[in-house]
Amino acid sequence: LKPVHRRVLYAMLDSGFRPDRSHAKSARSVAETMGNYHPHGDASIYDTLVRMAQPWSLRYPLVDGQGNFNSPG
Repeated sequence: LKPVHRRVLYAMLDSGFRPDRSHAKSARSVAETMGNYHPHGDASIYDTLVRMAQPWSLRYPLVDGQGNFNSPG
């Protein structure tokens, strides 16, 4: 994983976003990541979240995307 992937996953773990809890908006995890670990802008964080939710992008999807995560464009 690239550093931005690790930062997003760590921020989500640190914020309590776990598989056994209800879904949260992606803006919350992006804000946590950008505020604490990755102060380089939100576009790369959103792209990382979408990529980690797509089943064809990684061998194992690391984020459970809800809504229009997998829609093109």
